[in-house]
Amino acid sequence: MRIRIKHSMIGDANRGKTKPTPAWIAWRRALRLYFVLPSILPALLGGVIAWAQGYLLNGLHFALVVIGVTVNHFGLNLVDDVLDYRHAVDLKKGDEKNFFAGGSGVLPEGLLKDTQMLTVASLFFVTTAAIGAYLTYACGWPVLILGLFGMASSVFYTTPPIRFGYRGFGELGLLVNFGPVIVMGSYYVQAQTLAVEPLIASLVPGFMMWSMIIINEIPDYETDRRGGKWNLVARFGRFTGAVLYGMGLAIAYGILIIAALAQVLSPFTLMGLISLPFAIKSFAVMGRHLNDSLAIAPANLAMIKVHGLTGAAMIVAYIVEVFRY
Repeated sequence: MRIRIKHSMIGDANRGKTKPTPAWIAWRRALRLYFVLPSILPALLGGVIAWAQGYLLNGLHFALVVIGVTVNHFGLNLVDDVLDYRHAVDLKKGDEKNFFAGGSGVLPEGLLKDTQMLTVASLFFVTTAAIGAYLTYACGWPVLILGLFGMASSVFYTTPPIRFGYRGFGELGLLVNFGPVIVMGSYYVQAQTLAVEPLIASLVPGFMMWSMIIINEIPDYETDRRGGKWNLVARFGRFTGAVLYGMGLAIAYGILIIAALAQVLSPFTLMGLISLPFAIKSFAVMGRHLNDSLAIAPANLAMIKVHGLTGAAMIVAYIVEVFRY
């Protein structure tokens, strides 16, 4: 009898306790790795377009561009997380939030401190600046202009007094940065010139990034409005957000199809249409669950797949161009 009571008491004492989250898992969540691919793919795309056009691919510079945009995106994610938390935008925990929208949740759950995240973000930005300084020295001043624009956009997306992500310009800023800025910067590092083809190609991931940020804002409609984050969805409503989302996808696919058929882009880039079923699924799920921040999550995930598959297919298309003759 005493043994049974003892075990019962131990069970009662342990009931409700949760295992502490390892630090590496907390940091992995904070970095939001699933949102970093939209930086990596445009960087790869710009480089392989230059390669397909006959420019010698500099492997070191190619790798540095990819590393630079990746760590810059890590810094952006951390700063965005901290400032959204401080402005009471990202306060949901665990099962309360859509995994693909809002912040990482590590701050409201007490897994990390905001000062820790800002310190690490600073290290990421310093690394990006060092890579940019070297590439400017090695390749020319346009790298400096594009790099400074990209870094400033990352820092001031949520940082006062500019914080353009809170003023209805965040979507446009992400379109420009995750499309033309990264693709043209990567292309220039290899070619030391600018051209129309990479600019047109960059609009495809750019508009898909527009759609990705729009659909991620829809579940955060209420919390963004309460926290004063007046992005386009918070300003004009979920339905308008759905329309803007569909427009972004339509423009991205339209540019891809027209430019490929007109041979402005490699005709092999039509392989990017492999993502179309996921785009249709995303739009359908969003339409059914427009006002349900948790049920809409499969639409958010499908949009990540749309961007990833389209970008990867375009990269493969230009690698095919390199070896087709």
